Amino acid sequence: MPEERPTPETRDAWERQVLEPFVAKRPERADLFVTGSGQPVERLYTADDLEAQDEARELGFPGSYPYTRGVYPTMYRGRLWTMRQYAGFGTAAESNQRYRYLLERGQTGLSVAFDLCTQIGYDSDHALARGEVGKVGVAISTLEDMETLLADIPLDQVSTSMTINSTAAILLAMYLAVARRRGIAWEKLRGTVQNDILKEYIARGTYIFPPQPSMRVITDMFAFCAREVPGWNPISISGYHIREAGSTAAQEIAFTLADGVAYVQAALDAGLDVDRFAGRLSFFFNAHNDLLEEVAKFRAARRMWARIMRERFGARHPSSWALRFHAQTSGVSLTAQQPHNNVARVTIQALAAVLGGAQSLHTNAMDEALALPTEEAVRIALRTQQVVAYESGIGNTIDPLGGSYAVESLTNSLEAEAGALIERIDAMGGMVRAVESGFVQREIQESAYRMQREIESGERAIVGVNRFQEEEGTKIPILRVDPQLEREQVERLRAFRAARSGDALRRALHALKRAAESGENLMPPIIEAVDRGVTLGEISDILRQVFGEYRESVTV
Repeated sequence: MPEERPTPETRDAWERQVLEPFVAKRPERADLFVTGSGQPVERLYTADDLEAQDEARELGFPGSYPYTRGVYPTMYRGRLWTMRQYAGFGTAAESNQRYRYLLERGQTGLSVAFDLCTQIGYDSDHALARGEVGKVGVAISTLEDMETLLADIPLDQVSTSMTINSTAAILLAMYLAVARRRGIAWEKLRGTVQNDILKEYIARGTYIFPPQPSMRVITDMFAFCAREVPGWNPISISGYHIREAGSTAAQEIAFTLADGVAYVQAALDAGLDVDRFAGRLSFFFNAHNDLLEEVAKFRAARRMWARIMRERFGARHPSSWALRFHAQTSGVSLTAQQPHNNVARVTIQALAAVLGGAQSLHTNAMDEALALPTEEAVRIALRTQQVVAYESGIGNTIDPLGGSYAVESLTNSLEAEAGALIERIDAMGGMVRAVESGFVQREIQESAYRMQREIESGERAIVGVNRFQEEEGTKIPILRVDPQLEREQVERLRAFRAARSGDALRRALHALKRAAESGENLMPPIIEAVDRGVTLGEISDILRQVFGEYRESVTV
């Protein structure tokens, strides 16, 4: 009989006696063994990698500080995550049909996409809006548009997320005005406005006003919602677009939490009590392809935010320490080549979000690298969430990858790297200063460049793009927005203007301008203005007069 090798008692013994002879005969693949962010991945993780970890301090229990293992004690055993499908195109009536279509098929929350004109404060009939109306989201210029968008949707039963930033106060005002007209108490409303202007300067570009007045509008919304709409999240601090712009996972954590720090500090400087608003802060993260790194990212972000809120800001209430987040699968990872492969990518990304403890999730449709999604594509995306929820079993236990040597090691290393970046930002004077200096933008640009070089060289495999290509492209149905919809929207807007009361309009605009100049809370006069028929563009123009407009000036 062949002589048996001794059982290795240490990692060193295993490497000498088992690994090295095996690798000598069968070498490892020549691929890069790195995370999606480019960090080296060890061949094997063991308890030795976690030797210094204090389990009670670093992990704890679900629903308890530092929330590494989840923000609720029962997580998905209590209730599943909210399933939101980001949608909006063309006119309010068309988008309303899509929302009702999704709700009828099991979606549990709305997620509203607005067109570019709405995002940057122009009405649909503005010269700069020509050709853009309804193209990347729904066009909303008036309270009448918002009423049409929300027709037959029970606002006191469905939570609504609105991806809107510079004009967030105006869209929230319209939403509240619709609810009031229906007799729905604001206390019953649940939802979120993104309202994260710092990431617009960093990664997206749909800003209007300079940073300081923009921060003032945001803190006004914090104060107003805490008082009048207690179930509403007045901000969703967004790492999603930072990651889409090319950041690493650690940068996504660092820059998102640093934005959060800036908003909390601005609210404190405005005289708000941290425990009055911190429990309604929410976050929005990207769910990318590297499953283990993404799970670790979500866990590290929760732990870091809990410590920031308790130790840095002195928050006393546990709800102020808990980082609750929405996740969306990665749009930038989707490929126009072989678009059916995107279903597999989205499934992996959805698994990462759920294994990482997301409170709500949007799954991208397979055709989004080509156009706005068709009904069939968006239905498949929703069904992907439902299969994960009801068939995979991963929601049956809390933090199922907790305790994994690999996941815990990645969580610790991401926390360390992100923490070092936050320290650099603090040394610069905070996130607003870091953005104004161009530091954050340059860091993201360098990461994006490295990733692109790896893809172009073939070091990083993208199936269907630089590996396993096909000669003929796959043809799938494409949704195209009818240009006639823009003309109809403009005609409705002009008719709306013609029917308004001039005196009521002038009084509302005067009150709004006075509030902007005096420093009083802007939400009440904005709500009054939309109720009196003032359009989104007209409100934005008044604020432009008082606050000015931001022009990016980055030193490279």
